[in-house]
Amino acid sequence: NGLPSKSPWTAGHSERVTALADAIAAEMGLPVADRNTLHRGGLLHDIGKIGIPPDILDKDKPLTDKELVIMRNHVDLGVRILSPIGAYAPVIPIVRYHHERLDGSGYPDGLRGDDIPLLARVLAVPDVYDALTSNRPYREGWTPERSLAFMHESAGVLFDADVVRALTSALRRPARREPAATST
Repeated sequence: NGLPSKSPWTAGHSERVTALADAIAAEMGLPVADRNTLHRGGLLHDIGKIGIPPDILDKDKPLTDKELVIMRNHVDLGVRILSPIGAYAPVIPIVRYHHERLDGSGYPDGLRGDDIPLLARVLAVPDVYDALTSNRPYREGWTPERSLAFMHESAGVLFDADVVRALTSALRRPARREPAATST
């Protein structure tokens, strides 16, 4: 799952988000270099959660205001972890800003609209979609239909509308499967 966590609910999250972000980027026709950066950023977007105490990360009730501040710090922790490694410089905006929202209601900086880097806006959509459709300690996952409806209701308000449209297109495409291995 990209994180050295014992949290069963985090298993596979980064991989699912990355796979869906890859499909969205393809739908949007993003350049290969951006797609490669998005792929790496998707795998690493929650790396800062390794610094979040398990009693907060795995809490089965809503977080208190104090716990929410600690949880939201995972973006800054992720930046601190990755910053010393020059090769990760292109993914840092994704890690830092994937929780920003178009209307300025996100974190860590309350960025709005196009002030949010494009690749962070792209990753935000599959990150939220996966979070909604996944079971969490504090709630059951939503159906894909309900989750997609929420994404559309929030398009242009919380999420980039072009990215939400690309999500819909990506989800409608048949899954690409690797050819089955043949035994000889």
